[in-house]
Amino acid sequence: MKIIQTVEVKQIVTEKSKQVLQETFMARKQQLQRECDQLRFEQKRLEKTSKHSPNLLKQYFAKEIDARLEKIKLLDFQLEQLHILPLGSELKERDVQALIEVNVGDRWEDITAKRAIIIEDGIVKEIR
Repeated sequence: MKIIQTVEVKQIVTEKSKQVLQETFMARKQQLQRECDQLRFEQKRLEKTSKHSPNLLKQYFAKEIDARLEKIKLLDFQLEQLHILPLGSELKERDVQALIEVNVGDRWEDITAKRAIIIEDGIVKEIR
């Protein structure tokens, strides 16, 4: 019989992976800043042409912009932490589902034990 089990995928921090993560964070931050600018533009456009209440429009756009600004703050924090992170550390990247074979006589503790796939610079280095 086969069962589905969640397996952690961890990435070993190297100079290359740090650089890739930094670029990813910066690109996401720039995207969020562009979205904020677009929302401000859209707000001004709607205030001039819309029949909706100006207060409701301001409230809606302020909420949307604030949500993006919070994400930007989180990305800034993650960038700071990335600089502090020592090489060789393991970062949880994601979880994946795996099919695990279960047979009569298997030790249940061994089957349900936490499993992990360790990746270094895009290459599977170890399966635990």
